[in-house]
Amino acid sequence: MRIYTPQEVGKQAGDKYLGVLVAAKFARYANELPKERLAQTNEKLTTTSLGALAEGDLEFKIVRRRRSEA
Repeated sequence: MRIYTPQEVGKQAGDKYLGVLVAAKFARYANELPKERLAQTNEKLTTTSLGALAEGDLEFKIVRRRRSEA
């Protein structure tokens, strides 16, 4: 099992905290996919998504949050 450091993730995301949030969000998304669509690995989804982000395979865009009009 490969261990990804916050610095490796931060290089691709610009900030290590943002990188961890993006990887966690992607892991939650991947968990909702059918099991047949996922590659069969022994790694957890969070490790897989951190690896994809650190290697530059995962692209993301920050979308500004809309405020609800009360």
